[in-house]
Amino acid sequence: MIRAVILAIATCVTALGQAADPAYAPLEKAFEALRSRNYDMVIDSFERAIAAAPQRADIRKNLAYALLKIGETEAARDQFAEAMRLDSTDQHVALEYAFLCYETKQQAIARRVFDRLRRTGDKTAEDAFQNIDKPLAEGIARWTAALAMSPDNFSAHEELARLAEQRDDLSLAAEHYERAWRLKPSERSLLLDLGRVWKAQGRQEDAMSALLAASRGAQPRVAEKARELLPSRYPYVYEFQNAIKIDSSNADLRRELADLLVAMNHRPVLGEAPARIENAKTMAEKSLKAGYLKDALRYLLAAQEADADDFEVMLKLGWTYNMLHDDRDAIRWFDLASQSEDPGIALEAAKAYKNLKPQFQRFRFTVWAFPFYSSRWRDAFGYGQVKEEMKLGGLPLRVYLGARFIGDTRGTIGTEYLSESSIIFEVGLSTAAWRGLSGWAEAGESVKYVSGAAIIRNRGGLSYAKGFGHMMGGLKGWFAESNDDGVYVSRFQNDMLLYSQNRTGYTFASAEDLLGGFQAQLYWNYNLTTDRLKQYWANYVETGPGIRFKSAVLPKGMLFSVNFLRGVYLANEDNPRRPNFFDLRAGFWYAFTR
Repeated sequence: MIRAVILAIATCVTALGQAADPAYAPLEKAFEALRSRNYDMVIDSFERAIAAAPQRADIRKNLAYALLKIGETEAARDQFAEAMRLDSTDQHVALEYAFLCYETKQQAIARRVFDRLRRTGDKTAEDAFQNIDKPLAEGIARWTAALAMSPDNFSAHEELARLAEQRDDLSLAAEHYERAWRLKPSERSLLLDLGRVWKAQGRQEDAMSALLAASRGAQPRVAEKARELLPSRYPYVYEFQNAIKIDSSNADLRRELADLLVAMNHRPVLGEAPARIENAKTMAEKSLKAGYLKDALRYLLAAQEADADDFEVMLKLGWTYNMLHDDRDAIRWFDLASQSEDPGIALEAAKAYKNLKPQFQRFRFTVWAFPFYSSRWRDAFGYGQVKEEMKLGGLPLRVYLGARFIGDTRGTIGTEYLSESSIIFEVGLSTAAWRGLSGWAEAGESVKYVSGAAIIRNRGGLSYAKGFGHMMGGLKGWFAESNDDGVYVSRFQNDMLLYSQNRTGYTFASAEDLLGGFQAQLYWNYNLTTDRLKQYWANYVETGPGIRFKSAVLPKGMLFSVNFLRGVYLANEDNPRRPNFFDLRAGFWYAFTR
């Protein structure tokens, strides 16, 4: 009896301990997968355990070793770094991190860590430190001697600076990076090196000057790296002036400072205002083309303040705020620009305002329909939805009531997952889109319009949409886009499905270039469908050409498409059809919002 009580108490204590550890379940799964050498599962499980217990250094250490097993050296190094940060007393982790830093060409960091560890009496760290430090010291001595004989030897200054930086002698490194730069101002990467070292020394103002000078020059790769080290804000006037002191021959730097001073001068003398405004607008246009949106915004605001009635500037402010994901300011400028007397500006601004307005309305009504024919099924299908939404105050959420139609012309024909022959009445909650990503969840009742049978169903998921290049409705040119959906469906055995539809191609002619505003896109499809339960009908890939087109004589939200696809099933258990298929798919999409 006593033994049974003790056993019960021990079992309860163990269970409570497991329940109290949020990482227990994924860790158990990770170590189980480790025994079978399923490293993909091991890594995924350790990552889940880290998400559940982010402050545990031991989990990150185990993940690092698993990553080493599959050759992911840099990722393992980064996990050891996190483990060392969480537990600075674990010298074994610090050693592993230092060795991996050395292997991945981060010698300065490796030397630094070995130096700290050797001071605790660690013989391994002492040997590793000397293996790194001794060649650096010898190299510095050798190049110092070379410079004593030839003070203007550019290569000697450059090599000495790099060795000194790796040895953490930042003063020596800065001195010789600067002297090398003075000898060869065309080597703009030295400005980047100099800025980086000054930044490490805490000389923030000097670092800003060097990096700003490097970021405005004729070497795009250097300029891009320098911009990554600069603050996200736009530089101040005195910072431009300091950068010119370092790089006095930099014409781009001088020109931008001059234009900035013009744009900031809000009280120009009589007769100079038009030229100054045009300069600000020109700089804004250059910044937009180069992708410097914050710079463009600064110039546009300066131009607008100088001339409050310039509707072209208002329109560009709207588009710039829109590209910066600030649609509240964007819609305000589009509204102002729509009052322009120039019909082109007014029309473009009004369209943009109309497109943005629904997301700020408390109530909105949306309709979409997608009928299409499929040669694979020799059937025409129809999908559609009507929905009334209400915005929840200032939250990025909307509740909605809606009705969805899913049907086809021949009945289900064994394709129930494509055509439920139903009308679904639903209530749901959706999020606002953030960088193309949105979520939704809904509950409803599906009513068969043939038999009248009703089924309770719940659905939810995430949607992602992103386009690059010249999309439909814009200018002609190359484009790429991706539409991805993860959907939970209770009706299909609580399945989770993933749809990924991707296209790359070319947009022919701007919508206004051809008669009737006709515009077409020719593209190639790359589609994937898969699900959690590995059912044959939900696991296949498709690829093939497609074309879609629209015209200004048709409703604005209408788009026709024709696709010829070759598909292959990824799961063929219980598949009554061939393992591959062709499908000619033609239909149109129509949607509008009020």
